Amino acid sequence: MPATARALGAAPVLALLLAAGLSGCAGAPAAPAAAGDPKPVVVDNCGTEVSLDSTPQRILTVKSSTLELALALGAGDRIIGSAFSDGPVPDDLAASAEDIPVVSDKVPSKEAVLELEPDLVFAGWESNFSVDGAGERADLHKLGITTYVAPAACKAAGYMPDPLTFDTVFDGFAEAGELLGEEEAAASLIAQQRTELAAITPDDRGLTALWYSSGTDQPFVGAGIGAPEMIMSAAGLENVFADVHDTWTSSSWELIAEADPDVIVLVDAAWNTAASKIALLTSNPVTAQLDAVRSERFVIVDFPATEAGIRNVDAVRAIVAQLGEQ
Repeated sequence: MPATARALGAAPVLALLLAAGLSGCAGAPAAPAAAGDPKPVVVDNCGTEVSLDSTPQRILTVKSSTLELALALGAGDRIIGSAFSDGPVPDDLAASAEDIPVVSDKVPSKEAVLELEPDLVFAGWESNFSVDGAGERADLHKLGITTYVAPAACKAAGYMPDPLTFDTVFDGFAEAGELLGEEEAAASLIAQQRTELAAITPDDRGLTALWYSSGTDQPFVGAGIGAPEMIMSAAGLENVFADVHDTWTSSSWELIAEADPDVIVLVDAAWNTAASKIALLTSNPVTAQLDAVRSERFVIVDFPATEAGIRNVDAVRAIVAQLGEQ
């Protein structure tokens, strides 16, 4: 079971005697709280109450989005491990991440989590917490391990963003800053990203687009209320599957051919590269004749930028820049 409180070194003898003497004085006032003491934080996180009485000192991150946010907020020296990362962190965060141990390439087991003795597990997906994964949230809380899921990834009714917006993403930064004791850093990050987003001029040609995330026999595409829709809309693209009320959805090559998008956004992941997607689209008889495929109107986005996080604004900028070259 993790030790949530660490034993303090022995106090000087004089201090102990003074403390003992004061404790015996009738009516002695209680010592005031130090000005820098953190305030307790309580949030409703995807329907689970998360309560922190002190700033977490041993943080385990699961997924790239949470690792990168914690690093951007300046909490890197308190991250004891990362797991299930989707690729290397951005260059500007690489130095602060190089000494962080990789616990697992996938979701860590509950046993691995307990062995690390974290006081906070910061996860990118609700599904990271399960019997077969990092452990169920209620069980971990009983063991003194606080769990927190990026709010943009909440799936529970009444908690899933509908739709996801940049305001929602930035609110998540602010809440994470509160939990990690990095409120000022969060406010600075949000201000910087708002400025960068406002400086991007969306493509104004009214282009339609398909967000092709993964899948071969059955393509997995960006739908109407999640990060793909948010990013494409900010870039000036009209999502051909915007009418599907979900974050991502399974589709078919026939439906994609029928939609006939002007542009295809390709998610580049180590396990399903943009190059492999292009090869499939050009060899598949159903999609090979699409004008976007024949004219190679492809836009590429790194996988870690496709989930709500600090890379979303960069994804919008990258898409607009690539559209300008076509």
